[in-house]
Amino acid sequence: FWQSGNSFHVFDQGQFAKEVLPKYFKHNNMASFVRQLNMYGFRKVVHIEQGGLVKPEKDDTEFQHPYFIRGQEQLLENIKRKVTSVSSIKNEDIKVRQDNVTKLLTDVQLMKGKQESMDSKLVAMK
Repeated sequence: FWQSGNSFHVFDQGQFAKEVLPKYFKHNNMASFVRQLNMYGFRKVVHIEQGGLVKPEKDDTEFQHPYFIRGQEQLLENIKRKVTSVSSIKNEDIKVRQDNVTKLLTDVQLMKGKQESMDSKLVAMK
């Protein structure tokens, strides 16, 4: 349901999942629908008023996307699924991960050495 024209509301999630989702999706799972919305850049609208969170009416969930605006159909082509590819990982990130792995392996080797030392001392004490 459109209200202001820059977001949409789902007022009854149970009824929406049961009656609307199966018409357009291969499921009737509200959580899956929300996951799909998030993959396309939609965000749940959280209302903050007077310094505190104001809980919306029962079961009212609102979603918005900067390119999902009533009467602006030409903007819809800008709504695309977010893609994370290997090529988007920066070389610095790979270097940091390699450094972390190297440090972890060094720490494991140190612990292994200490464990062997403790084992031999325990044998000597027996």
